[in-house]
Amino acid sequence: MNKKDYYEVLGVSKNATDEEIKRAFRKLAKEYHPDNKQTGNEEKFKEVGEAYAILSDPAKRKQYDQFGHQAFTNGGNGFSGFNAEDIDLGDIFSEFFGSSFGGFGGGFNFGGNNRSSSKRPRKGEDSLVVINLSFEEAAFGCKKTINLDLNSVCEKCHGAGGFNESTCPECGGTGRIISEQRSLFGVFQTQTSCTRCGGAGHIFKEECSKCGGTGNVKAKKNIEVTIPEGVDTGYQLRISGKGSAGQNGGPNGDIYLEFKVASHEIFMREEEDIYLHVPLTIPEAILGCKKEIPTLTGNVILEIKPGTQANEKVKLKGKGLKKINAIGRGNMYVIFDVIVPTRLSSAQKRLIKDLNETTLDDEPAFKTFKKYL
Repeated sequence: MNKKDYYEVLGVSKNATDEEIKRAFRKLAKEYHPDNKQTGNEEKFKEVGEAYAILSDPAKRKQYDQFGHQAFTNGGNGFSGFNAEDIDLGDIFSEFFGSSFGGFGGGFNFGGNNRSSSKRPRKGEDSLVVINLSFEEAAFGCKKTINLDLNSVCEKCHGAGGFNESTCPECGGTGRIISEQRSLFGVFQTQTSCTRCGGAGHIFKEECSKCGGTGNVKAKKNIEVTIPEGVDTGYQLRISGKGSAGQNGGPNGDIYLEFKVASHEIFMREEEDIYLHVPLTIPEAILGCKKEIPTLTGNVILEIKPGTQANEKVKLKGKGLKKINAIGRGNMYVIFDVIVPTRLSSAQKRLIKDLNETTLDDEPAFKTFKKYL
C-alpha cells in the first residue's frame, strides 16, 4: 500500500524548518487525538506521529528526502529499513502534552497495555559517520574500516542493570503512579513515572558495578563496511543493527555513512557522467588526428575529425560511473580545448601569416555574422 508523503501528512513544505514541523505536528496531534470527541481519529493520529518521527530526526529526514518511503523498506544492499514499531509515539506526544498525556477521563494508550513505556524494548542510538573517499574509491567502490565508541550490552549483568530483580512495591510493577482529580468538567487522570523504580516497574537488590545499572557499557568497535561503486558527496548508506545496543532487549541502533568525495585532477563529475577536457593544437583541430586519452577504465584512442571546433563535445557511451541501485553506467564526455600557442619561431609565424590569408566567406557562422557589418 502506498503511503502518503510525510510532508503532506503534516501540511508543510519540503523546506520546512524543525520549528515549523514541530508546530504542525502539535496542531494535528491535538486535532486527531482519539479523546477529541469532535475530530479524533486514531489512524490519523498514528500517521501524524510516524511522519513527525521521521521528519524530526535529521538522519531519517535526509534518507527520506533522498529515497522516499523506499529508504525505510526492508531489503536492498543489505540495509534493512525503518519499522514503525521503532517509534515510541507515547514519548513523542508526551514531549508536547506532558505527563498528563493519555488523560481526558480514561486516556488513550498505544499497544493496548498500561505498562510504562520505559519497560518496552527500546532501539539503541544511531550513529552518523562521515567517510572521506578519493575520486577512484567512490568510482570503483572499496572497503573501509570505521572505528566507533558504541554502547554495548554489559557482559556482567547481560543488560539487566543489576541482580536479584523484584517487583517495585511502590507502583506494583506498572512503572506509573496514577492519580485522579475531579472537576466540573469530569475526572482527569494523571500518570507520572514511579520515582522508586524510575518507571521500570522493578528494582534490583544489587546494582551492577560494571555498567552502573544502565545495562550498557561503552566499547570500541572496528566495523568493516563495503562501499558500492558510484557514491558521491552527501550520499548516505545505512548499516542496520550495527549501532549502539538497545534497552530492555530492544534492537541495536543503525550506523549512517555519509560520504565526502575528493575532486579529481582532470575528471569532473556530474552525477553518473564524467567530463574530460582534451587539449588540441591548431593543426590537430584543423586537420584531424588520432589522440590517446585517459578514461576511468584505461586509455583509449579517439579519432578526432578534421575541422573540430573549440568546446566541441563527444560522448563515449557507458564510460561514466555506475548508477547506484540501478543497472547501467553514465557516459563520459570529451570536450576539446583548442590551444593557441603563445611562443612561435619566425618560421612558424610565417606559416601562420600564410594561413591568415584563408577566407571564411563560405563558413555559415561567418555569413550570419557578416550580415550585421
